[in-house]
Amino acid sequence: MVRIDFNGCTLLTDSGEWVEAIVRGKLMGPRKALGNAVVVGDRARYETLDGRAVVDEVEPRRNVFSRRASGRHPVEQVVAANVDQVVLVASIVEPPFKAGFADRVLSQAEHAGIPTRLVINKTDLASAADDAPVADYERAGVPVHRVSARTRAGIEDLCHACRGRRSLLVGHSGVGKSTLLNAMVPGIDLLEGRVNPKTGRGRHTTTAAWMIRPEPGWDLIDTPGVRVFPLWGIGPENLDQAYVEFRRFLGRCRFGDCRHGAEPGCAIHEAVKAGHIPARRLASYHLLREELEAEESR
Repeated sequence: MVRIDFNGCTLLTDSGEWVEAIVRGKLMGPRKALGNAVVVGDRARYETLDGRAVVDEVEPRRNVFSRRASGRHPVEQVVAANVDQVVLVASIVEPPFKAGFADRVLSQAEHAGIPTRLVINKTDLASAADDAPVADYERAGVPVHRVSARTRAGIEDLCHACRGRRSLLVGHSGVGKSTLLNAMVPGIDLLEGRVNPKTGRGRHTTTAAWMIRPEPGWDLIDTPGVRVFPLWGIGPENLDQAYVEFRRFLGRCRFGDCRHGAEPGCAIHEAVKAGHIPARRLASYHLLREELEAEESR
């Protein structure tokens, strides 16, 4: 699947042919909506009926990258399936870097068992001092690419890190995902977003997730820019496992149900004091945990 629309989808066959198809009703929910039944990245089988391609089977997924859908009730929204890595695209300025957003996306990917990369775009607009927040993720072991889609600085290294993999690009509105894809794959002619000069927020360009295949074995999935990223499938009790740099210290706390707050003998707090974990990341963890606890109590 390379694109999902309201009443159908676009397939990319193994031979490289693009096929417009509808989805058989048995794959849909009771509301006869596609929902999560068919998503970008799925492998599917189809047959041709009366000259029209009809998807009648979706193969089991090896993984999914999800978020909580907007709305009052908790509902999963599967963004893409069968992903090799999540590439978080951000910028230091225009728009400014949002560490809380980055923490959410990276935690969701860690929860799903999907490797991540952090791409800092628009480096031609930022100074070295502006780059300080990114060091937290490098210390955690997240590969970081500093690039400029405008000047092409760092683009070849990023392409090398994505070739042979299926990469899901996620990011705030205005960070330049579509422009970045244009730099990585010249000629795809994606619309370039523009940052609103009054609010500093990006305007949406991509309106649905879709996948391109520049060459066999190299898939890039672009997603609409978002401003919030609610977590899915992560509870307050297992949130600490989604922070990759916490992992080697988990299980060492004095109390088995340690919340990594004011409890004595907390291994995470000791790791922060020793400089192994950035204090900002622990503060981020507590904010997210409070949010998840509040959701559970509703």
